[in-house]
Amino acid sequence: MKSVSSRERIVLRAARELQDGFYVNLGIGMPTQVANHIPAGMNIVLESENGMLGIGPFPYEGEEDADLINAGKQTITELPGSSYFSSADSFGMIRGGHIDLTIMGAMEISQEGDLANWMIPGKLVKGMGGGMDLVVSARRVVMIMTHCDKKGNPKLLPQCTLPLTGKRCVHRVITEHAVFDFEDGKMILKERWPETSAEELRKITAAEYTEADSVVEMVI
Repeated sequence: MKSVSSRERIVLRAARELQDGFYVNLGIGMPTQVANHIPAGMNIVLESENGMLGIGPFPYEGEEDADLINAGKQTITELPGSSYFSSADSFGMIRGGHIDLTIMGAMEISQEGDLANWMIPGKLVKGMGGGMDLVVSARRVVMIMTHCDKKGNPKLLPQCTLPLTGKRCVHRVITEHAVFDFEDGKMILKERWPETSAEELRKITAAEYTEADSVVEMVI
């Protein structure tokens, strides 16, 4: 089995959510790394809220173009056929339901599929960004995050404690330990990392969940 860090494991598993022909939005932070793991031969068009279609992988050191950035102000590359437009047009695409898949980061997710990922009370934030538009408009919403916070507290909870981005908006969440789906307000375990026991997963997950009829091994 390939030896990778927990965060790399999450990103590699998230890349398996991509399907040929998809228009995809990648959230700020860990989700942007999915751009470097698009399977060979697969046609994926990456969209950024600041107004770009056709984002390529991150540039190599020394080849950055300061004028080519994503919504998180990271330098990016462009692919043949890339196009540029205003953020108003970008959000028109999002709100019009033209994004097949969004992969975003999360701070907390409830067992009903509620999402909190934009604000921690008492901390300065620049704004809510496009997350609220994406979670209600993208055809599929996949969240990626570490299973617990830096203090070891579960991030999958009975109810979110942070301000919500959206209610019952998450279709799937991927952590380093498992993959859960949300169906009709219920949280269902679909995949489990082979080195994580069923008992350990229950211990680090505060949310209530049921297991699918056939829980498969999580692969990357």
